[in-house]
Amino acid sequence: MTENQNKLNCVYTEIREIGLRLLARREHSRKELLNKLLIKGFNQDDILVVIEELALQGWQSDVRYAESYTRHRIQKGYGPVFISYELRQNGIDAFNLEEIVQKTAGSWMELLEQVYIKKYNHDILIERNEWAKRSRFLWQRGFSGEMVSALFEQLNIKFI
Repeated sequence: MTENQNKLNCVYTEIREIGLRLLARREHSRKELLNKLLIKGFNQDDILVVIEELALQGWQSDVRYAESYTRHRIQKGYGPVFISYELRQNGIDAFNLEEIVQKTAGSWMELLEQVYIKKYNHDILIERNEWAKRSRFLWQRGFSGEMVSALFEQLNIKFI
């Protein structure tokens, strides 16, 4: 083995060890692993080779990452818009949230109702300003305007 091959093997080994340490703590997307390893000063091409190897061996999985991340965010009370956005930011473009939602919360509407009831009293009559405040809170949590309107209708909430 030449000296260059030896150095390359050492670099791959070091990247692999750091990658495995990161994955042992929690799931990471390929993009997250790449970014964290780039920060450590490794070459992008070397990192991509190692990440591909880790994925082939089952250590890294974007699907497992997306499922884990989605479950965690659902448990924190976040909606589909917010979760989809964050997954895209972390390199996950195509992922079906519905299956995870059904397993974790039942449905988006059930989750939305849980989030609403946990935060607010079940007042049937509220002022317009209060309605706007409550709606903004739910929008910021990643629930769409249609979902929020449907919730208020379902809970029979009206303006004073």
